[in-house]
Amino acid sequence: MVKVTVDGTVLAQSDKTVKLEGNHYFPPESCNEDLLTASTTVYVCPWKGSATYYNVTLDGKDIKDAAWSYPQPKEAAKSITGHLAFDKSKVKIEDN
Repeated sequence: MVKVTVDGTVLAQSDKTVKLEGNHYFPPESCNEDLLTASTTVYVCPWKGSATYYNVTLDGKDIKDAAWSYPQPKEAAKSITGHLAFDKSKVKIEDN
């Protein structure tokens, strides 16, 4: 089971993540989307495609670009379509 938290609040938890380039990508249904708001940041990966970023809002505090997703990745990354990954430097990720 992989769990993502901020100050003890669970952002995501799943035993069905897809691990890619050292990041766990969580199925959308395993994420607390109520705590995520769309960011204006966009990143284009040469082999995965365009990533959409999300801020985490918790107790009135915003954590900018704490998560990202590839809504329509390129063919080589189809396994992470719509999944969310989290920035290890901004959240706590436990992989048990």
